[in-house]
Amino acid sequence: MNDNYNENTEAILPGVKPVAEHLASSPEQVDSVLIRKDKRGADITKITDLCKKHKIRFTFVQEQSLSKLFDGNHQGVIAKIFKAGFKSEDEVLAEALEAELPLVVVLDQVQDPGNAGTLARTIYGIGAGGMIIPKHNASFLGAAAAKASAGALGKLSVAKATNISRTLELAKKMGYFVYGAEYKEGAENLFKAKLHTPAVLVLGNEEKGIRPNVAKRLDVSLFIPMAHGFDSLNVAQAGAMMLSQFYAANCD
Repeated sequence: MNDNYNENTEAILPGVKPVAEHLASSPEQVDSVLIRKDKRGADITKITDLCKKHKIRFTFVQEQSLSKLFDGNHQGVIAKIFKAGFKSEDEVLAEALEAELPLVVVLDQVQDPGNAGTLARTIYGIGAGGMIIPKHNASFLGAAAAKASAGALGKLSVAKATNISRTLELAKKMGYFVYGAEYKEGAENLFKAKLHTPAVLVLGNEEKGIRPNVAKRLDVSLFIPMAHGFDSLNVAQAGAMMLSQFYAANCD
């Protein structure tokens, strides 16, 4: 790891040369790249070309956005690093078929790194196969997520998907049942539903839930019945409850 890598600044790698070198040597660890809007030149072209080659998101931003992430000399370029490295969605889905619990959790634009990290901890601890997040509008799996995961993010298979809807179609072709957490007409009670594996469990955004285009790909929608008129579970709590039911069903 480059000396500029700072684990205490949410896995931030600053500097033109360090970022270019990391993109060339370990592209699977790069979550995204931020470049100052007025930054130009051969080195920047090299960085953007490497991002395009490896399908890594890069964004041109104002100076203030970079300074918020790193208050030292970032040279107008910062990479966000996921130290454990991303796998392809095909790899995660294929590996999960052989897991103790053949299940993959898909986070559809979950924003809070604490929720993402806590879910990773539960997924890994229960023996499920992995986690898939979208390339855009997903929580950064940096220091906050790593802390919440209690080390699980360093061991869990994680992929980034360009299109979650296509990911679910791929999963179905591989033999997965696709479930989603959403309360709507026709949804099944989690504690009464017949759960099958291999399975994909889709968990939606903290405020908006699962996006409509993604929801169209679900085979079954699941809801958690609540007592006393209480309906406030965060996505990490709801996900843990659902994973426990899949685990129990898989043991039958």
